[in-house]
Amino acid sequence: MTMNRTIETDSQEAFIEEIEKIQDALPKRIDANSKNVEKGLAKLVLTLVELIRKLLEKQAMRRIEGGSLSEEEIEQMGETLLKLENKMKELKEIFGLKDEELNLNLGPLGDLM
Repeated sequence: MTMNRTIETDSQEAFIEEIEKIQDALPKRIDANSKNVEKGLAKLVLTLVELIRKLLEKQAMRRIEGGSLSEEEIEQMGETLLKLENKMKELKEIFGLKDEELNLNLGPLGDLM
């Protein structure tokens, strides 16, 4: 039993266009010195932490609005989120990063945040 695999010309052209878009988004050259590697890794980690922090804040607001938290739990959650935000500011300063740099470009899908 043989399978005949054909791809329509339009599909091939669309695929090539998508690959070219992705290639344009990638840097032409990678500068892999130790300082850039450290900052790049810090940027990636802090971006993920920032994403999780924002998700936690949204979930906390939903729970507060839903009335499922006591006053003590609301206070504790607020303090925890404030500490996390302050630590993020401190780490951004250490690595010389700005808020707008903490994002990931997902190519055709756009930015993460």
